[in-house]
Amino acid sequence: MGPRSRSTLTKGPFRAIPTALGGDLGLSAKASGPTRVEIGNVITRTTTYLNGREQTMATITPTRTSGTAETRTHDDVVTSVGARRTLAALRLATGFIFLWAFLDKTFGLGYSTPSENAWVNGGAPSQGFLNSPAVIGPFQGFFQGIASPVTDVLFMLGMLGVGAAVMLGIGTRVAAVAGTAIMLMMWAAEWPLQSGSTNPLVDYHIVYALALILVAFAAGGDTWGLGRWWKSLPLVQKNRWLV
Repeated sequence: MGPRSRSTLTKGPFRAIPTALGGDLGLSAKASGPTRVEIGNVITRTTTYLNGREQTMATITPTRTSGTAETRTHDDVVTSVGARRTLAALRLATGFIFLWAFLDKTFGLGYSTPSENAWVNGGAPSQGFLNSPAVIGPFQGFFQGIASPVTDVLFMLGMLGVGAAVMLGIGTRVAAVAGTAIMLMMWAAEWPLQSGSTNPLVDYHIVYALALILVAFAAGGDTWGLGRWWKSLPLVQKNRWLV
């Protein structure tokens, strides 16, 4: 007998599921019974006939509905418990660096910022840095030219936003982009390529930026953070860049 084949098409966003068996071995096939849909799978019952005997086989086909993105957790990316905890500690430490800069410059806690230079007392956090001797190199004029109360607000909001997001483990992708941009601008302002710097390429700004990127890509907010809860929110599910 010649080859015979049939296929069953599932409705909706699922792919066609072949149910054909046949050819010179005398096999014929047809789909029997309803198609069941489970989470992530389409299950099709297939009845086959071999030499007149009826056999039933279930075919399981993984599927993904349109508009649904797979959410990877920290456990999927970093399989070692010790490594996950180490990355969480790195996340907390890096976030605290940004958050502490905001707190110290806002309230003048007496470490890098004396009380009289606190932002709440009329200090100018970014202007004080941009107009200081620490800013050198070919972009010195640019950075001194943009120094203003606007840069004070943007800088302090950046420190607060990045620090809080990273420590909480939420919005780590946005925090990584914003924090890396701040670090690269500060790297360019201090211009370590000039003679006399400790390292002409990799300084603490680059290390902080790489730490932020690692936390974001390795889902570091899931351990000792609110990352899992954050990613379950409908808003974040629809806008994956907020992860």
